Amino acid sequence: MNKAFWAWTRDAGSGGRVLSIDGVIAEECWFDDDVTPAAFRAELFAGDGDVTLWLNSPGGDCVAASQIYAMLMDYPGNVTVKIDGLAASAASVIAMAGTKVLMAPTAMLMVHNPLTVAIGDSEEMQKAIALLGEVKESIINAYEIKTGLSRTKLSHLMDAETWMNAKKAVELGFADGLLEDEKRQAPAETYAFSRRAVTNCLLDKVRPKVPGVPLQSLEQRLSLILH
Repeated sequence: MNKAFWAWTRDAGSGGRVLSIDGVIAEECWFDDDVTPAAFRAELFAGDGDVTLWLNSPGGDCVAASQIYAMLMDYPGNVTVKIDGLAASAASVIAMAGTKVLMAPTAMLMVHNPLTVAIGDSEEMQKAIALLGEVKESIINAYEIKTGLSRTKLSHLMDAETWMNAKKAVELGFADGLLEDEKRQAPAETYAFSRRAVTNCLLDKVRPKVPGVPLQSLEQRLSLILH
């Protein structure tokens, strides 16, 4: 069995299921490998509940990406995709399976036309061209479902090999929002400062220790300190 390019863990806080895809998708093999897709599906459906997918990949095998996309779409729980580095090429297809797609402010997403290597005569080259056309249309299907953009617009984005920062990806519908630091979202405590209240409090503490000093004199001295 080929080395898996994914890993499962548990969130230390919530105990939720966390899937990580980091690196090239099916760098060694996936196509014609009955074990690898079956293993991924078995692990995905071995548990229940929502899944968080941390995604950082330059892409890889489009067949593998298609199967992972289909499996995630078929999974009954919510799948939150969090792109923390790069979701390029085939990895961008996997990202489209997310119930919600979030990107780190520093992350990137890239879409482009599929690539292949062909050997043979002109007839074989024509077959390769036709195949690439069909693969492109299948990828557009996933982008269209997620973004709602027209197929023509999506085709042009792929032709241009479009790189998107997080805000651009959200603007075009490839992502739903930015990853945020929850610590920074905590509401700040509100304080109200009353100079008179502070002065009175200090007077109550100081007066017993300096008997015989006029109250007005103490107030004047404290007023100078507070200013």
